[in-house]
Amino acid sequence: MKITIFGSGYVGLVTGACFSEVGNEVLCVDIDEKKIARLLKGEIPIYEPGLDTIVAENLREGRLRFTTSITEGVDFGLYQFIAVGTPPDEDGSADLSHVLSVADSIGRNMKDYRIVINKSTVPVGTADLVRETIRTVLTERGREFDFDVVSNPEFLKEGDAVDDFMKPDRIVVGVDNPRTKELLRNLYAPFNRNHERFIAMDIRSAELTKYAANAMLATKISFMNEIANIAELAGADVEAVRRGIGSDSRIGFSFIYPGVGYGGSCFPKDVQALERTARKLGYDARILSAVEAVNHDQKETLVSKIRDHFGGDLKGRVIALWGLAFKPNTDDMREAPSKRLMESLWREGVTIRAYDPVAMDETMRIYGDRNDLVLVENAEEALKGADALAIVTEWMIFRSPDFGQIRKSLRHPVIFDGRNLYNPDMVEQMGISYYSIGRLPRLVN
Repeated sequence: MKITIFGSGYVGLVTGACFSEVGNEVLCVDIDEKKIARLLKGEIPIYEPGLDTIVAENLREGRLRFTTSITEGVDFGLYQFIAVGTPPDEDGSADLSHVLSVADSIGRNMKDYRIVINKSTVPVGTADLVRETIRTVLTERGREFDFDVVSNPEFLKEGDAVDDFMKPDRIVVGVDNPRTKELLRNLYAPFNRNHERFIAMDIRSAELTKYAANAMLATKISFMNEIANIAELAGADVEAVRRGIGSDSRIGFSFIYPGVGYGGSCFPKDVQALERTARKLGYDARILSAVEAVNHDQKETLVSKIRDHFGGDLKGRVIALWGLAFKPNTDDMREAPSKRLMESLWREGVTIRAYDPVAMDETMRIYGDRNDLVLVENAEEALKGADALAIVTEWMIFRSPDFGQIRKSLRHPVIFDGRNLYNPDMVEQMGISYYSIGRLPRLVN
C-alpha cells in the first residue's frame, strides 16, 4: 500500500518507519528542509531505541522516502496521515494550525479519492474541521473529489514506540462509513494477526479516547504523588503503600510510582487540552484541574527539600544532577522535571553539574552555554565538587551506584532522590543522608 505521512517528528517518523517495515511504500513529508536532509542521510533527529535501524534498512530498500514536496506527498498515497504537532495554545488548548494547514494542502493538491487520517492528538471535533477545510478548498478550486476523514490516535510510549507500534495493545479507528473501516482494517492487518486489536468506533469517540487514556494515566501519577505527600507527613512509607494497593488487580502497579511529577510531550499537554475542551463545553472538569495542579506543585518537591536541608540559603551551592530527560530511553525534555528543578535552583544562585545518557545535546540546545550549568561526561564526574546529589530520571545506570564513591565525592554526603531508587536503610548505613518521595528523610550526622 502507498502511504503518505505529513510530519516527520516523533509520531510521524515512527509511524512511517513501522509501516514501511511490513512492506508498505511510505513517503514522509516535512517542510523542515534541514530535517529532511538529515533523514535522507539516515540520521535520526530524535532518540528512540530501534528506530534508527528500521529507518536505515527501509530507506536502503526504497520502501521509505522523505521529501519536502507537499504536492508529491498528496499525489503519492491513498492513505494521507496527518502527524504534525498540536502544541498548547496560549490558553492551554491544542493549537490546530498545523493540522488544518496540512488539510488545506491536501485539498489544494488532491486529484482523486484520498483517506485523510488524523494521527495527531487533537480535540473532539477536529475531524469535522479537517473535512470542512478540505471541502472549502475543493469548492474554491471548482473541483469535486470524494474523500474520507478518519481519526486514528497513536498510543506510543517514548522509549518503547517501535514495539508499541509493531505490537499494539489496541488499534483505535474512528470512521463514519463501512468502506473506510475496511480500508483501515486492511492497512493495519500486519499488526493485528495474533489476536483482535482493531477497535472501530465513531470519529468523536476515537478523538476522545486518546485524551481520556492519557488523562487517566496522568491521574494515577498525580494521585500517587498526593498519597506520597500524605505518607511523608504521616510517617508512613509510600513504597509499602504502593505495593499494598498495586497488588489489587483492579488497580495494578502501572503508573503508581511516586516521584517529582510527569513530563514529556503528551501528558501535560493533553490534560490541559482536555480540561480546556470541557470548559468550552460548559463543564468544570475538576479532577483534570487537580491532576494538573498537583503535577505542577510536585515538580518543586526536591527544590523544597534541598532548600530546607541547607537552611534556606542556596547561593553558591553546587548540585550534581543525575537525569535530564523526562523519562528513561528518550532525549525528550519537554516539561521535564529536571527543567523546573534547574531553573528554580538557578534563581537561588545554584550551579548545576548534570549528566544524562542521551539528553545532553538537547539540554545544550535548550539552555546554551551558561556559567551555572556544567554538562559532564558521566555520572561520577557530576559529583566532583558538588554539595549534594539530586536524581530526577530513573535511568538503569543510576540504580546501583557506588555509594562509597558518592560519599567521598560530595562536600556534604546527601542524596535527594526524586524517583525512590534506593533503600533508605542501605543509604543511611553508607553514611549518606537520604531524602526521597513519600518517605521520612534519613539524616546522618
